[in-house]
Amino acid sequence: MTGAQRRAQLIGVGRGLFALRGLDGTTIEEIAGAAGVSKPVIYEHFGSKEGLYTQVVDHEFRILLGAINDALSEEAKPRVLVERAALALLGYIEDRTDGFRILVRDAPPSQPEGAFSSLLSRVTARVEHILADEFARRGFSAADGAMYAQMLVGMVAMTGQWWQDSRTPDKREVAAHLVNLAWNGLTGLRKEPELRSDD
Repeated sequence: MTGAQRRAQLIGVGRGLFALRGLDGTTIEEIAGAAGVSKPVIYEHFGSKEGLYTQVVDHEFRILLGAINDALSEEAKPRVLVERAALALLGYIEDRTDGFRILVRDAPPSQPEGAFSSLLSRVTARVEHILADEFARRGFSAADGAMYAQMLVGMVAMTGQWWQDSRTPDKREVAAHLVNLAWNGLTGLRKEPELRSDD
């Protein structure tokens, strides 16, 4: 195995164990055993268990942030962008459940505020920018836009955490209901919500 292949292997093994047991519940011996290497190999590549954990978190952070940024970067109406962002998060949870469990569980030593909190802060800034024109058109203040961006991202994030374990209904239906609530409010909820991005 090349050095890059070994690093990738150790990150994959670490991701599975950290998702299952957390940072504190996983030992360096378990990681080495699962990877079929000696402990010094892990130290050589990452310096410590915490170093490996930080690399796992950084890797997952980049994947999820990239998916959400891609969803928000295409030209579309704000409602469709919210749909795409919700689907990007739910798709990441579906495809990389271990990664999501890690992002929401333990903060790596290098990010005491937490990787998921950092990610949500970045996404909230993007959503605030996207909503700015819509809020200006409706006569809302910029401060209101910032507050609503927090609410919207928080609602999607919390729903994602719930959905990671339930997995029902399917992600498209969950996204449709999320956007239904976000866009129509409780008084304007529709009984059969649909995604507009399917049109």
